[in-house]
Amino acid sequence: MSRHQSLVLDEGPGMEPDRVGAVALFLHGGREAGLTRPPRWNAPGLRMLPFARAVRAATAGHGIATAHVSYRYRGWNGDRADTVADARDALDAIERRLGPVPVVLVGHSMGGRAALRLGGHATVRSVVALAPWCPSDEPVAQLTGTPTVILHSDRDRTTDPLASHDFAVRARAAGTPVCRMQVAGSDHAMLRRATVWHTATARLVAGFLGVRLLPPGVSTALELRDGEPSGLDLAVTA
Repeated sequence: MSRHQSLVLDEGPGMEPDRVGAVALFLHGGREAGLTRPPRWNAPGLRMLPFARAVRAATAGHGIATAHVSYRYRGWNGDRADTVADARDALDAIERRLGPVPVVLVGHSMGGRAALRLGGHATVRSVVALAPWCPSDEPVAQLTGTPTVILHSDRDRTTDPLASHDFAVRARAAGTPVCRMQVAGSDHAMLRRATVWHTATARLVAGFLGVRLLPPGVSTALELRDGEPSGLDLAVTA
C-alpha cells in the first residue's frame, strides 16, 4: 500500500518550486470522530477552493503558492488528533519540496483547530482560523509569538463563537499576538456573506506575507498584550 500523501500543491502560473517564496496551506473541516477516508468530492474540502483562489488573486506575482492538506480520516478522533498529524506531514513535505519557506495556515472548523495546534511549527509564519473548533481545554502555549487571527460568525451553530473568544483571551495571556474578527449574520459553512469571508482571508494572508497591509485595526490589535482587553474583537467590514 502506498504511503498517504498529505500535501496537495495547487498548479498554476508561477508555481514552479524555484519561484515559490511562501505558501498558504488550507485545512478543511471534518468531524469530531470518523475513521473513514473523506470522499474525493468532499464538501468541506471543496469549500476551501474559493478561499485559495482569493489568496492567489490577492498575491499574484509574488511567488506565493497555495496548497491543501489531504486527510487520511474524516475525524479528529480524540487523542489521536489525526488531522494534526496529516497537517504536520504536509508542512514537512512543503519544506522538503520548497525549502524552509514561510507558511500561513488557513484552517476551517476542525481544520482551524489543527491550524491553531500547529502554530508553533518552525515554518509557520501566522495562522488564520475560520470558525475554529476550540474546546475549553485546547492548548495555547504553542502559539506564543505567532500572529493569529480568528474569524467567526455570531450565528455559528456548529462551533461556538464564545469558545473561540475564550481561546483568544487565553492565547493573548500566554503571549500570542491574536485578535478575532466577527462576520455578522453568516453561518458555519461561510456561505452567507461568502465574499466577505474570502476577501478578509485573502487580505490577512497577503498582509502576513508582506504583499499588502493588514486590514484596518488588525495590526493594532495584534500588538496588544494581556491586560489590554480592548481591541481583541473586531468587526469585518469588507
